[in-house]
Amino acid sequence: PRLLCSPAWIFFCFCCLPLLLLALPMPPKGAGVAPASHTCRLRKISFQQSYIRNRTYTLAKLARLSDQDTDNRLIGQQLYINVQETNRCYVMKRVIEIIVDEVLLSAPKNRYPHIHEVAQFLAALRTELSGCKFSGHREHIEKNLAEMKDKMKQLGVSGKNKAIGELDLLFDYMENACTEAPKRIVTSKGGNKKKN
Repeated sequence: PRLLCSPAWIFFCFCCLPLLLLALPMPPKGAGVAPASHTCRLRKISFQQSYIRNRTYTLAKLARLSDQDTDNRLIGQQLYINVQETNRCYVMKRVIEIIVDEVLLSAPKNRYPHIHEVAQFLAALRTELSGCKFSGHREHIEKNLAEMKDKMKQLGVSGKNKAIGELDLLFDYMENACTEAPKRIVTSKGGNKKKN
């Protein structure tokens, strides 16, 4: 038998079918939608590329050679004061924005070899985290970031050099805050062991 496109059939398809679809039960709110925290995650493999890790660590080491200020630190636990653990990746995303925009893009390339590659890598991470938003109260995050920026500005040129000298810390903090936590497995003796 052949299906005919009769006026009754066309009427049903365009008028009744949409109404029937609206009558179907809806899934529970949020079902099938990834929680916002998944947008604040990076793949672990991004940090396991030895080439970019070596470039970042070498660049930081080079900058530290001329850093005479051992009293101040820009990147560290002070960025997390009064910040929920779920917002740490968001904080690090914002730190990357500051470091890339205010330090790396304006740094003299002849003084810092491979700075462009590291800046591109960090900018790519920032792009991956573009959907990462904070949850809860923002004032502590903004206060901590403002303190970091103020300290960097007070130090002037040496503040920018210090930021470059702490790129290895930024790399590690970013990895810890934004990649999945290592899963724990139970060993035969009942203890916990990190799963690689």
